[in-house]
Amino acid sequence: MPPPRRRPGRRVLFLLLALLLPSPPPTRAPAPPGPAAALLQALGLPDVHRGAPTPRPVPPVMWRLFRHRDPQEARVGPRRTPQGTTLRPCHVEELGVAGNIVRHIPDRGAPTRPPEPARAAGQCPEWTVVFDLAAVEPAERPSRARLELRFAAAEAPFGWELSITQAAEGAGAGGGPVLLRQAVPTLRTPVRAELLGAAWPRNASAPRSLRLALALLPRASAGCAHLAEASLLLVTLDPRLCHPLARPRREAEPAVGGSPGGACRTRRLYVSFREVGWHRWVIAPRGFLANYCQGQCALPAALSGPGGTAPLNHAVLRALMHAAAPGAGGLPCCVPARLSPISVLFFDNSDNVVLRHYEDMVVDECGCR
Repeated sequence: MPPPRRRPGRRVLFLLLALLLPSPPPTRAPAPPGPAAALLQALGLPDVHRGAPTPRPVPPVMWRLFRHRDPQEARVGPRRTPQGTTLRPCHVEELGVAGNIVRHIPDRGAPTRPPEPARAAGQCPEWTVVFDLAAVEPAERPSRARLELRFAAAEAPFGWELSITQAAEGAGAGGGPVLLRQAVPTLRTPVRAELLGAAWPRNASAPRSLRLALALLPRASAGCAHLAEASLLLVTLDPRLCHPLARPRREAEPAVGGSPGGACRTRRLYVSFREVGWHRWVIAPRGFLANYCQGQCALPAALSGPGGTAPLNHAVLRALMHAAAPGAGGLPCCVPARLSPISVLFFDNSDNVVLRHYEDMVVDECGCR
């Protein structure tokens, strides 16, 4: 007696139905990005700078932060951190706050600011400053918003009082809520005021634009001051660019070139921003050593090699199995075992000077994994 015929399962019926039904035309896979676009994605930048930036000097504070944070800059220049010091990731030590993006934003209201009116007795003018924050992404969390003001005036014997209020669009100076007041003992140095928590709530995204009305009044009878320059130093933390552990840079230099048949080790690869056409808006560095890994992981190269790290036990086991029975399994791969960060100082599309810190951009050591 023949065995009973089994009915096809539900999964088989669904598969047959899918084969019989008309299928939509296949969609073309998106073309892979070019070298410049791939580097943009790696750096977390939305697009390349549109045209040449408006020339302006780089503020000294941005140079100091860059030279303090960038490991490659520290190697060619004088050491700015003590020997053996490990910089905390996603932290700006010089400012004492968390963050991996620093922007120096100039006052956009200065070119359109009307001439100061004639000063009546006992009255001093007010100024409206405007900061464009549209380039700040919603994922970024501000940790420092430092307003910096430079005044030209004779010294007042009893100092000054700075008042900052919210200015509405088209409403002129003043008229909004008072954000903060602080005493200013002297105008010989820049006047600084922290706006985070005053201009917008903490733990909130930055506004698209910030308009402030400033008033500087002498505490006693004295001449009025003149606002010479206003800027905003904004520090934000983008968690997408943050890694929990810092990896200090090794001093060993990678090999130049080399045949693919050699042992697994770090090979030298220099990325030049001029070659990808970014030299007009990338301020520093001119390029960086990205490096790459190349070499064999067969025995005895898998056990040790110059410029590499000790392989994992699993990699050694795979190499031994491959030597004994080549068809049993593949060899381990030569991959990065230690990476380190870089910092890039550049002009964004709003002509702000921006310092961004990127983890895992430089291959320092390779190993068999």
